[in-house]
Amino acid sequence: MTDSAPAAPAPAFPADPSASRPAGFDRQRYIELQSQHIQARREQIGGKLYLEMGGKLFDDLHASRVLPGFTPDNKIAMLERLRDELEILICLNAKDLERHKVRADLGIPYEDDVLRLIDVFRERGFLVQHVVLTQLEDTNHVAHAFRERLERLGLTVARHGVIPGYPQDISRIVSDQGLGANEYSLTSRDLIVVTAPGPGSGKLATCLSQIYHDHRRGVRSGYAKFETFPIWDLPLEHPVNLAYEAATADLDDLNLIDPYHLAAYGTQVTSYNRDVEVFPLLRAMLVELTGSSPYASPTDMGVNLAGRGIIDDGVCRQAAKQEIIRRYYKALMDERINDRDDDVSQRVAMVMSKAGCRVEDRAVVAPALAVEAATGHPGSALELADGTIITGKTSALLGCSAAMLLNALKRLAGLEDSVHLLSPAAIEPIQTLKTEHLGSRNPRLHTDEVLIALSVSAATDENARRALAQLRSLEGCDVHTTTILGTVDEGIFRQLGIHVTSEPRFQRKALYQKR
Repeated sequence: MTDSAPAAPAPAFPADPSASRPAGFDRQRYIELQSQHIQARREQIGGKLYLEMGGKLFDDLHASRVLPGFTPDNKIAMLERLRDELEILICLNAKDLERHKVRADLGIPYEDDVLRLIDVFRERGFLVQHVVLTQLEDTNHVAHAFRERLERLGLTVARHGVIPGYPQDISRIVSDQGLGANEYSLTSRDLIVVTAPGPGSGKLATCLSQIYHDHRRGVRSGYAKFETFPIWDLPLEHPVNLAYEAATADLDDLNLIDPYHLAAYGTQVTSYNRDVEVFPLLRAMLVELTGSSPYASPTDMGVNLAGRGIIDDGVCRQAAKQEIIRRYYKALMDERINDRDDDVSQRVAMVMSKAGCRVEDRAVVAPALAVEAATGHPGSALELADGTIITGKTSALLGCSAAMLLNALKRLAGLEDSVHLLSPAAIEPIQTLKTEHLGSRNPRLHTDEVLIALSVSAATDENARRALAQLRSLEGCDVHTTTILGTVDEGIFRQLGIHVTSEPRFQRKALYQKR
């Protein structure tokens, strides 16, 4: 028995399945330049500097996908050079708690992610003592309960309310009834990194509130922003910037030319709508508090040097186009699962058009669909680092994702397709357990069950041992399935670092879909 349909035709040249992907980004150069630039901005501002950091600090998976060579921990590695001089303040929007918002890439709610972030930061030696709950109202019962939990854990929690007219009514905002009504976080260091689990958490408003209270206390302080995307010194419609637009399509974010920078310097640079909208508030506030503003544009207030880390523009362009296609499939799938209108997927489709890419450009889509067409059952396809396509079909014993995974590991281990990594005799007892004792209607093995069985076999079987040793080689691979994955398979692929897309349809026709 083979584990899947035959793999797609191999390249004409001898392929190395363990070949690494080309890099488009110099990680070390970026870390050095960025840390130097932040230090220079601190000297320019003087006093305390509140550094708003957008995106993810130590698991920036989006950046690692569109800038090959950028590792998910790039930002935190850069901050480690300044670790003894900074502390981290975490923001969380109370409304996100009330609607039980989940971090999509990890599948955990925001309140859990706050605790996870604090643990990881502290494990790396960073000072984290303060949390700010933004847009907090009396009716936010979940948020108030979480505040009490944080305080029981020994953290200091500041409450920030909703300011009417924010961000347009500057006179009200910059007053004791606006920012002055927010509680102050008494930080102990001069560089304060303000971060959050996700977008819309109130990082800028938190920075402005801190600066307002500092001024009232006679403490000199300033603001700067570290947002990786959009990259200001790349063109507006560069695929890397368009990939950011696709990633934030559900937020109605748009990249645009910074009008303030153009007016001040006569130069076109890339910004996005939120920074442009809030810039008048920031500038007016700085003028009112200090008599002047060091910034003539939203771009001026940024400290992002990601563009200077790019060493191969072509590699980054191609990676960004693939990310845009992935975002399109993700939007389609989310709309299907949650029975929503196609607003987000249509916005991403427009971004695809601007980037000049199509779903057909995703190499794993056609092979997966071909397996389904040939067998009449769900199919899947995986692209290895060297471009080899591995497919998987649905059988009586294995789901297509599990079959594909085994085939990929065999290929990476240099084993023939005819080799049985798992015999029917090893699989059937697991199926019996699932269907007769655990109440499952589906006897086929999921990816987690296959990996457990493979691990057990590796104790006595050299082929299984060789295949299992190749799991790390799957990181960064692309996969496409012809039906929406169950949560188990989805989680396994995420843990392996595999980038998965799916056709927006369920395997079974039913009103209730259990994933």
